[in-house]
Amino acid sequence: MTTVPTPTATDADVQALHAAVAVARRSRAAGNHPFGAVLTGPDGDILLEAENTVTTGRDATGHAETNLVRLATAKYDADFLRTCTLYTSTEPCAMCSGAIYWGNVGRVVYALGEDELLALTGANEENPTMALPCREVFRAGQRPLPVVGPIDLPEAREIHTGFWN
Repeated sequence: MTTVPTPTATDADVQALHAAVAVARRSRAAGNHPFGAVLTGPDGDILLEAENTVTTGRDATGHAETNLVRLATAKYDADFLRTCTLYTSTEPCAMCSGAIYWGNVGRVVYALGEDELLALTGANEENPTMALPCREVFRAGQRPLPVVGPIDLPEAREIHTGFWN
């Protein structure tokens, strides 16, 4: 079990989170759940982005973060991915956290917390939220995986408004 102190968000982190929320907005506009993720390299440049595709792809594993890890591991090697940061509009679920860990991503930053998402969605059958914070999943691993979040971005909550009703 690895314990990692919680670092604070930088201005660059907040800027990349805005990009992840924009991807989430596009995901919703495309008929999917309002989640988005981006991957930045060690210099902070956005390398990849991915939307949620659960609905249009008819794939329960089509979460934005898992889609992003699939793209990233196909394009980059593990050593490079350890220097990258995954930014996501909402805290990664247990499944996505496992994918992020096994995909060797080096750091995670998220806006809306899983607990906040549950408060917004309630017991919606389209999003059966698990009360399992990503930090707990990562802590069970054998390598440290720093996490920053939740970061208060009102637009990360707003993209869910009216969606889960």
